[in-house]
Amino acid sequence: MNKVESRTPDESEVVMNMLVMPNDANPNGTIFGGVVMSWVDMCAAMVAQRHSGKNAVTVHIDDISFLAPIKIGDHVKIMGRVNYTGKSSMVIGVKVLSHNPKTGEERHTTTAYLTFVALDDIGRPTSVTPLKLVTEEDKRRHEESQIRSKKNQKKRN
Repeated sequence: MNKVESRTPDESEVVMNMLVMPNDANPNGTIFGGVVMSWVDMCAAMVAQRHSGKNAVTVHIDDISFLAPIKIGDHVKIMGRVNYTGKSSMVIGVKVLSHNPKTGEERHTTTAYLTFVALDDIGRPTSVTPLKLVTEEDKRRHEESQIRSKKNQKKRN
């Protein structure tokens, strides 16, 4: 892969679509939180790899909020994008929407923030492509994620 000077959040964005099946759900007919978390982590991993052009691993899940239930038969859209880059780390924001194909109702069900670190060929942290902020929304997300990243670093020290 050719070295890229910078990449916008749009260039690294990943959108996944899933269908909630009975084996994904609890006795209430709603999806297990762990299934949603695995989809969120998978989406964020693809964003991190797309952005950095390298293997990347989850090092921190800062926040995951389950805002509304997702039911068997719902179509689920998982959208991830880079909000912030450090030297070797990336903060990925993920938003999950559910869509009921019978009623047309769409709901924002989950929001999460994950930190990934890019790895070189022998598994050591390596530098990532800088983030090119284009829109005011990109800049807002970057600022919020930078604050979140600094708070998390203080927790670890």
